[in-house]
Amino acid sequence: MSTFVPGAELSRRLYDEVVHPVMRARFRDLPHSAALLGRGSEVLGFDDEMSTDHDWKPRALVFLTEADEARRGDEVRKALERDLPATFAGHPTAHEVHTVRGYVLQQLELDIARDIEPRDWLTLPEHALRAFTAGVVFHDGVGLQATRDRLAYYPHDVWLYLLIAAWWRVHPEMNLVGRAGATGDELGSSLIGSRLVSDLMRLAFLMERQYAPYSKWFGTAFSRLACGSELTPLLWDVGRAEAWQDREAALMTAYERLVAMHNALGLTAPVTTEVVRMWDRPFTVAWADIPDLLLPLIQDAAVVDIAHRWPVGPVDQFRELIWAPKNRHLLLRLFD
Repeated sequence: MSTFVPGAELSRRLYDEVVHPVMRARFRDLPHSAALLGRGSEVLGFDDEMSTDHDWKPRALVFLTEADEARRGDEVRKALERDLPATFAGHPTAHEVHTVRGYVLQQLELDIARDIEPRDWLTLPEHALRAFTAGVVFHDGVGLQATRDRLAYYPHDVWLYLLIAAWWRVHPEMNLVGRAGATGDELGSSLIGSRLVSDLMRLAFLMERQYAPYSKWFGTAFSRLACGSELTPLLWDVGRAEAWQDREAALMTAYERLVAMHNALGLTAPVTTEVVRMWDRPFTVAWADIPDLLLPLIQDAAVVDIAHRWPVGPVDQFRELIWAPKNRHLLLRLFD
């Protein structure tokens, strides 16, 4: 029988049994927050026994105010280094000391001391936002949770724009499944179908107002959405189809389910899907003119300006750029 204990639980025990007593005994008057945040399957709650083979450990991030970190941060670090055991429950331990503002700047290249603009939201990768807003806060004396709440999800108008962009990611590609398949290129048709499955999954995350994690946990997190159990077999049908006609039909079924989810949001008047043939070609696609219905709902002038360009959406496609926070200044130029 496995004795695996999730990293979030071990990290909470490390804080309760070691870190908090140190802070109380040595720094009684020092307000602090403590949490498990950042990269790692344990932060997302997806860790298992295999996760323990590298970079997995009980850890605690301690946050001080800006003034206290400047005045006593090194003292806190040295105390934790001295008193924190090298191992806890059989695993190496780790700790860090930050300010909330400094940590967000490090992880997201975002200064929370200023207003967060639409172009900021559109250049913050979803997996990093999820890593900051997931995890567990063990104690909060310096406003960590207030900052997490501030970044909990996209502002309404940014969300509307991302929905528009997500629908437009799907619409132009639907007929290409048949076009590639009709030439005998079933592999190419399958690749297009798989990309559309990914796009439909991202649309589902948006409609349920949840940040999508990075690729390793994308499917796992999707399965835990409210729509996951219903959509998963439909999307599996797309992946398993051996002929483009079956692939096209499965995509249309999944698309219609996403349209029903849109209607359930109550953002617009209910829409129905129309089955459309592309010119005189023997391919059919489902179509609902949702983007044009969503666009007038956006009120923020900066978002309206962005939305009236070709809707490119967020930057999560640009993996090599978004993994390094220091590169976000390059992405900001896209929305100038």
